[in-house]
Order: sequence, then structure tokens, then C-alpha cells
Amino acid sequence: MKTLKGKIRNTFTGIPLLGWLIGALMAVVLEHFFGDVLSDILGLPKIPVLFGFVIMLKKPLLIPGALGYVLLTYLIPVGVIAKVSAPVANRLAEKFFDLSLTLTVLLHLMFIYAILHLWSDVSAYRVLTLKLTLIAIMVTLSLNVVNGYMGEFSCSHPGFMALGAYAASTVTVVLFVNDKLFGPALLTPVLGPFMFPIALIIGGCVAALGALAIAVPSFRTRGDYLAIISLAFMFIVKSMIENLEVVGGPRGLSNQPDVANLPTVFMWTVACIWIINNFVRSTLGKALNAVRDDEMAANSMTVDTRRTKIIAFLFAAFWAGVAGGLFAHVLRYVNPGTFGLQKLAEVLAMVYFGGLNSVYGSIVGAVSLSLLGEALRPLEIFKWIFIPLLLILVMIFRPTGLIAFKEFNVKNLLKPKKRN
Repeated sequence: MKTLKGKIRNTFTGIPLLGWLIGALMAVVLEHFFGDVLSDILGLPKIPVLFGFVIMLKKPLLIPGALGYVLLTYLIPVGVIAKVSAPVANRLAEKFFDLSLTLTVLLHLMFIYAILHLWSDVSAYRVLTLKLTLIAIMVTLSLNVVNGYMGEFSCSHPGFMALGAYAASTVTVVLFVNDKLFGPALLTPVLGPFMFPIALIIGGCVAALGALAIAVPSFRTRGDYLAIISLAFMFIVKSMIENLEVVGGPRGLSNQPDVANLPTVFMWTVACIWIINNFVRSTLGKALNAVRDDEMAANSMTVDTRRTKIIAFLFAAFWAGVAGGLFAHVLRYVNPGTFGLQKLAEVLAMVYFGGLNSVYGSIVGAVSLSLLGEALRPLEIFKWIFIPLLLILVMIFRPTGLIAFKEFNVKNLLKPKKRN
């Protein structure tokens, strides 16, 4: 006899990714139009912002209503619509797949963005949570380049984020904002959204220059020196910004223009995933894996190990700086205290929870821990007991993370599915 798990798996065999996206899109459309009505019927005060977790933790008596809402709004519609639309989705995916992989990718990205936009449009809290989660994906991916693919242990990513955040913020505030600290704007604010990518790239380049100060002395040696120097670098950057009154000092820097909307953050996250995935699958990425596995053997096989590590480290720092620039403009305020040990612990947890040497793992780690942290917010201090215990269990039973050493193959992910 088939087990229940086997029956469920067989039921949903043959549904391509496009089918699941169609189901998710219809689910968020239903929530968009009927979410308020359904929440009233189930006795909920409002639409659950994070799949009912916050409501269930704040008011346990509403657990049945919250579970019912998630079941009726998400689980049943997604499963049923994905199953029903599977033949059409397979034909559509096959047609686009035969024409061009680029068209296939763009089609799926359009569905993903539509889902995220409609889901987050319910409340400003969802929008903020979604933006910060997308930024967390960028930071986790960039750190995984160093700690996963290169096999080193770096603690400097909060420092890179701080450099990128302050550099990008300084550019946009000086150019487009009438500010008490920097004076009148040099350019019209209308140009802000068009110049914002340049500000982010400047922030990334400043972070990469900071990384060079670590890479040059660190990669002359082997062992744990990078961890020690990078941790010191993080504290140096934090202390330096706190003592720079020109950027607000310990009070922080505010008044950033409102240019980091959801489409902007989404596009930068997609670009980050695509570029980092291509980087780790390139010749340089393979050399990086060789350095991680056996540096002496890689060196004997004509791999310039020091050059390879420096390039990868600067590349990772650049994307951390870009993520820091986005972070500052999403919150429209940045403070040096944000980029300390707590931020380091969060990013390291996402990397090792999701899985080393894996783009999939970084995405899963960033999304799951970001949403889990928000969902458990009503627990207050007890949240910081539950999450570390979860990480300890993962490290015991999955030492390399949930999805480690798995290649992100776009073709296999998007191709049509044939039913067995």
C-alpha cells in the first residue's frame, strides 16, 4: 500500500514551477479581494500579516481562526489551482522553454513579482518585511561566497553593509535632499530614482575598497587570521562612523530619499542572485572551490590562490555594500549601532542554517529566518531562545545546513514536468 506521503507526492507530480506560481497568484488575488470578508467570518480582527503566526502567538484563542484563514486562503487554493492548471502550465512552459530560456525566466519573474506585490499590498508591514527579506537574501548570498564557496570564515559583512549604507546615503542626501547636515540639494529630486543605482554602485565600491584593506594582509597567511582581522574590521568601521560627525555620528544619518520601492529592491535582488550564481559556476568559481578543498593542491595546479581569494572577497563585499545601501534607503535612516554583533549573528545564522556552498541554501536560510524572526516577535525575549535552539538542532543533524552543496540550475528549475 502506498503511504499517505507517497499518495500526496503522486498527486502533485507533473506540476511545473509555473503551475505553482499560477496557484500562488490566484491565492493572493483571492486574499486581496476577499481577505477582509474571510477574516470577519472567522472572527479575526484583521487579515493575518504573516500567515497567522503573530495572531496565534498574541491571542491563542484565535488559533482555529488563523489556521482556517491560512488553509482557505493559501493552502487549498494553491494546491487545487496548481493541480488543475498543470496541463496548461506545462504547455506554456514548454512553448517558452523552446523559444528562449531568457523569455522563460522573464515569464517566471513576472509571476513572482506579481505574487509578492499583491501579497505585500495588504499592509505596509508586509511591504517592509518583504523588502528586508529580499535584502537579507543579498547579504546571505554574498557572505556564502566567502564562508561557503571559499571555505574561509569572515565576520566583516556588517562592516561592509555599513560602508555601503553610509556611502550611498551620503550621495543621495547630498544630491537630492535639502538637509540640515549637508545643506541644500545639488540636484532636483526628480532625478533621484534614476541616479539611485549609481549611488548603490558607489556604496558597493566603497565596501570593496574596505575589503581590500582586509584581503591584502589576511590572504598572505592561512588559518583563522581572516576571522580575527575581519571581526576587528567590523568594530573599526562601527567606531569610525560613530565618531564621524559629518555623517551624524552615533545619532545616525536620516532623511534618505524614498527611492527604494519594492520593484527596485526586487530587481536588485534578482540581479544579485543571477550574478552570484554565474560567478560561482564560472571558471573563477570552480577555482574557488578548489582553493576551499585543498589550497596547496590548487596552487600546484596553476591556480593563483591569493588572487582568486582576493577577487572573491571583494566581489562579496561589493554586494554586501549594495545591500547596505538598499537597507538604508528602505528604512530611510541608518545608525552605526545597527551593524554590530547582532547583525553579524543574524547573517551567519542565515548562511549556516540555509546551507553552505549553495545559492538555494542562502535563499532558504534568509527567507526562513527573516520571516521566523518577524513571526516570533510577540514572544519578545523568548524569541532569542527558540531560534538559537532551532539552529543548534540544525547544526547537530545537518552540520552543513538544510540545502548545502546544491547547484542552482535554472534550466532544471523552470523546465516542464512530465508525469510518471
